[in-house]
Amino acid sequence: MIRNVRPASDAGAICGIYNHYIAETVITFETEPLETAAMQQRIEGISARFPYLVYEQDGRVLGYCYATTWHSRAAYDRTVEMSVYLHPDWAGKGIGNRLYHELIDRLRKADFHVAVATITLPNTQSVALHENFGFRKVAHFTEVGYKFDKWLDVGCWELRL
Repeated sequence: MIRNVRPASDAGAICGIYNHYIAETVITFETEPLETAAMQQRIEGISARFPYLVYEQDGRVLGYCYATTWHSRAAYDRTVEMSVYLHPDWAGKGIGNRLYHELIDRLRKADFHVAVATITLPNTQSVALHENFGFRKVAHFTEVGYKFDKWLDVGCWELRL
């Protein structure tokens, strides 16, 4: 089931999912795990303005996605950046696809104009997910991140909503 986030009750599960990506992958450029309280504050700040969704099965959060500010200048107010994270045991089972479908639908109804996705490269699964929704690659930045003793490229994809 896809539903709106409940910051207080979902923060722990979301934090657990996200901390896996911090500690084990280059998908996020954060390097220090978050505490649940810090994650709850982030969720509250984002969900006050943007859609923030979780995928729940049998009372367990298996994934989440959200849109947030792309840049802070006023002229960017109708452009969002999208993110999706799945529990590692549930990746590749269509949950990300279902979450994004719902998120994009809500963004369109809320009259946002463009969605941007920033992807650490290479990441064939994330690229395929975004391109299946019509995102197109618009930028490639070389060696802009450094994590796990290696330089990392980042690509940007956009979707006109």
